[in-house]
Amino acid sequence: MRLKLVPENTNWDFFKYRTLTFGASIVMMIASLALWLTVGLNFGIDFRGGTTIRTQSEQPVDVGAYRDAIAPLGLGDTSISEVFDPSFDDDHHVAMIRIQAQDGQESISAETVTQVEQALEALDETVHFTQVESVGPKVSGELIQTAVLAVAAALAAILFYIWLRFEWQFSVGAVVALFHDVLITIGVFSLLQIRFDLATIAALLTIIGYSINDTVVIFDRLRENLRKFKTKPLIDVMNLSVNETLSRTLMTSGTTLIALIALLVLGGDVIRGFVFAITWGVVIGTYSSVYVAKNVVLWLGVKRDWSKPTDTTGNQFANVDA
Repeated sequence: MRLKLVPENTNWDFFKYRTLTFGASIVMMIASLALWLTVGLNFGIDFRGGTTIRTQSEQPVDVGAYRDAIAPLGLGDTSISEVFDPSFDDDHHVAMIRIQAQDGQESISAETVTQVEQALEALDETVHFTQVESVGPKVSGELIQTAVLAVAAALAAILFYIWLRFEWQFSVGAVVALFHDVLITIGVFSLLQIRFDLATIAALLTIIGYSINDTVVIFDRLRENLRKFKTKPLIDVMNLSVNETLSRTLMTSGTTLIALIALLVLGGDVIRGFVFAITWGVVIGTYSSVYVAKNVVLWLGVKRDWSKPTDTTGNQFANVDA
């Protein structure tokens, strides 16, 4: 007895409402772009600039208590994390506090630093600041440019890879799907005003990698089926390919989501934005692999190469029962 998430030999018509699904994707992309340009993103300290404070105390660091002590000061986006190092003594406890730049200032003022120190000393009298550093808007602007270049370079590399491995139509479909995933994720962050920082950029790159993996698996099966069923219409071959890889897709997405939801609920505020981005990316990436990438390929068409021998073997990675 094996647990199966979907029946064997499914024959679901994934492209019956292809005009509706692709149209919905275009509307979501336009709405995400509009939100990005009008509402904007809730940039974290990495992109807005701010001040980093390193503290040291003899008592263990309570991140929640530190945050509650600083909250009445109204400093906006504040990130607190404990620093671990095997070389620390038993009474050597270090925390890193990052506070966003205040309006009209490149960093928080000396008076504000003093207020933060006094608030923490009221909580733990052994607390003292060992280092205070500021990140100005120039550095933040460079980080934004680097982040955009990182995402663009990832999309360009994937475009070139898919082009070499398959056909140019597959390459266009894959990149459109990835652009769809990234843009809609940014739109969700803009709509919900979730903090957008360097960790979110890492999440976007992770989404790109996850989404292209699922897309390539289905593309690989589609290429094999195009050789096997040379006279069958392209839309029917696509439906067959998606159905044959459906178990693998649901198993991969489902198990990934189980771990991500646990992190989203129990991981705490520090990584919540990062985990939310990946969780949303798994959902939208699975959707786009079928309803965006394949729709683009279906619209562009694929030239059949009749000179290639018929191939009846399947991709072993796509034959996973779920």
